[in-house]
Formats: sequence, C-alpha cells, structure tokens
Amino acid sequence: MDMEKKKVIELQDIRRNFHVGDETVHALRGVSFTIEEGEFVTIMGTSGSGKSTLLNILGCLDTPTSGEYLLDGIPVRTMSKSQRARLRNRKIGFVFQNYNLLPKTTAVENVELPLMYNSKVSSAERRKRATDALLAVGLGDRLGHRSNQMSGGQMQRVAIARALVNDPAVILADEATGNLDTRTSFEILVLFQRLHAEGRTIIFVTHNPEIAQYSSRNIRLSDGHIIEDKVNSGILSAAEALSSLPVNDDD
Repeated sequence: MDMEKKKVIELQDIRRNFHVGDETVHALRGVSFTIEEGEFVTIMGTSGSGKSTLLNILGCLDTPTSGEYLLDGIPVRTMSKSQRARLRNRKIGFVFQNYNLLPKTTAVENVELPLMYNSKVSSAERRKRATDALLAVGLGDRLGHRSNQMSGGQMQRVAIARALVNDPAVILADEATGNLDTRTSFEILVLFQRLHAEGRTIIFVTHNPEIAQYSSRNIRLSDGHIIEDKVNSGILSAAEALSSLPVNDDD
C-alpha cells in the first residue's frame, strides 16, 4: 500500500452567515472538501456564489460560523486573530489580482516581506531566499527594478515569488490572471503549471471557466453549495496554448 498523500486543506461542513440589518445572509451552506498535497485546484463560481467568502476562510482572513477548517492539520476556527495571522504567514502564499506590491519598492524587497516577520531568518538569508524565488519565476534580471517600472505580468511574477518565499503549504491565488492580457495570462498559467509539476499545492479562485482546463481538479460553487467537484483527466498544456497564440509586435 502506498503512503497516503498529506491533506493540506480539510473543510468539514463549513457554514458562514453574515448579519445584514435584520437579515441573515447564508454565504456558505455546508461546504466540505479535502485538498491533498500537490493538487492544482480551481474554485469557480459567479458573483454571489460564496467563492470570496470561501477564499477568505481558506486564507485564514475570516473564520466560519460553524464547521471545521484544518490547514496542514491545524484547526483554524478556534484560533485568535493573531494566531491566525501567524499561521497564514507560515502556511499560505497569496497571489492577488492586483498584485498588492509596495509601489516604490524593488522586486527583491517585495519578495522579502513575508520573511520580515520570521526572526529566525537573517537578513542575508532573507535576501538569498528572495533572489532564489525571483530566479524561479524568471525574473533574475529584474531584482532591483521597482514595481512601477514593471509590466503587469512582471509584477504578478514578483507576487508569485513572494508567495513562494516562505515555502508555504499552499499557494492561494485570487483571480491571479484577472488584470492580464491573454498572452500574459498564459505565461502566468505556464508558471503555475510548472509549480504544480514541482509538487506545489495550488488553489486558484476564479470566475474564468477557461482556467479549469489547466488545473488538476475543479470545484464549482453556487449559492453557498458545491455543485461540482471533479478531477480533470485531460489537463491542457498552458505552454502549448501560449505557443499557438499570434505574436504581437509590441511584445
């Protein structure tokens, strides 16, 4: 019998209610799933499906009203805010639609940020890890560039490097190609597929159904419920899709 894969994410009957005036809004109505190490999962749903609420719970930015959430085996629901912040910093690499980089800061300084809270990492080690992460996303020649001197695709690569620098249990991407043109989106998907091939666990939250073709599993939400959770048996290659795009003169 082969070793069971490690469960990175376990959700057990997660419910999240919000009180708006006298109304109770049921954003999540009993969501359960497990994500194992090395999966590349897309989570989809239209606006109002509960996907943003789920993202916030997965990212330890919010806690469920009821149900259990285990992140890398650690129960999150009963944690204090500061405990959650520490866990988030150690276990999750975030990649956002709008990059969330500090504007006048160099690529390498942006990537060092998550390590600033880790007193065990010296400044020399921090610089080395940040440089290595930028090399891994193909930005070795941009270490000293400031965010405002970079294209959207380059900024998103910096954000991915920053997500990797802590060697997190999971990379959580929120509409990570949402602000990028088609070609750049595929370049970023190529990078995510490569990280997946290296064994990284990736959760990619999006409303773009096309992206599901490049992940290993797709979970669809509607009205706070999971309406579909299926493994993708025919994963498309983002690199092939990229190579078949017409080349623009301004690239």
